[in-house]
Amino acid sequence: MLKLVIDDKIPFIRGEAERLGRVVYLSGKAISAQDVVDADALIVRTRTLCNRQLLEGSRVKFIATATIGYDHLDAPWLASAGIGWCNCPGCNATSVAQYVESCLLLAEAAGLVSIGPDTTIGIVGVGHVGSAVARMAQRLGLKLLLCDPPRLKGRGGVVDGEPAARGLTHTQCQATLDDVARQADIITLHTPLTRLGEDATFHLCDERFFGQLARHPLLINAARGEVVDTEAVLKALDRQLIAAVAIDTWEHEPDINRELLERAWMATPHIAGYSADGKALGTQMALNAVARHFGIDETFSIVPPSVEAGFKYFKEAPDRLADRWPALALYDPRRDSLALKSSPASFEQLRGNYPLRRETF
Repeated sequence: MLKLVIDDKIPFIRGEAERLGRVVYLSGKAISAQDVVDADALIVRTRTLCNRQLLEGSRVKFIATATIGYDHLDAPWLASAGIGWCNCPGCNATSVAQYVESCLLLAEAAGLVSIGPDTTIGIVGVGHVGSAVARMAQRLGLKLLLCDPPRLKGRGGVVDGEPAARGLTHTQCQATLDDVARQADIITLHTPLTRLGEDATFHLCDERFFGQLARHPLLINAARGEVVDTEAVLKALDRQLIAAVAIDTWEHEPDINRELLERAWMATPHIAGYSADGKALGTQMALNAVARHFGIDETFSIVPPSVEAGFKYFKEAPDRLADRWPALALYDPRRDSLALKSSPASFEQLRGNYPLRRETF
């Protein structure tokens, strides 16, 4: 019988994972080498660093991370140790697009942007998530500027393990980052975090990038915190180079920069992809990957709970924007922003105890 160690904050997994073997649920950040020494598989989130320090000498043969991102996995070391792994590409793409759409609707209501054909949205990173954001932006009537240098170079349709964007070929992702800086009224980031190579994304948005901004844009970061240089974005705010920032992912999480938190127009605790739909799909994909790896004849289908009639995500909203835009009834990020700004030390608690949020009624 397999032994699995699983992050206890992965939703909808209890009672399902037990079909694969004996399960131990632990806090993802607290999982130790002693905990995994006799485990066959791990199912984790981004808070568990899967590297030599955690895994050397263990029995672990496979790791599934129920997330799109996988920079918490030391892929080269895992390969050298013969440990297989998978992430869940695309599992929360629609959820992140929902987050961006809600931010855009609220930004228009606040007078920060105008939603229409004369407004250009620069989408940086056009994989599963960026493609979902592009489709949403097209539906809103925005002009698209797609920036994804690795896809533009046509690397076989695969970038950092992620297949080519659905509905978009690499030749459509022709804008450079400089083009985005000069032409975009809205800039939204959806890249993985990479630190090596000519297309590394670490501090992609640095002082040079902000110095090129020409249209006083709204900046949204729902990628990885380290894609944006925190000190550089604070200086850009000082110089009024950007209209406002919506930050979901932060450098040094959960110890986030309190000045940026205070000055951000929208500030959320890394939950853009946290719809129940996205979580359920990530859990399902992770469980099925473990079953496939070990040749277990089990197939998982995870269905999230429904919302009640008349559901509104932010019931205490002091306006009637949800009546104007039904999308805001399903998800209004102001609730999450108020919660984080009120209690920044609760970053992890807010992520780990996230309320029900659906992508459809």
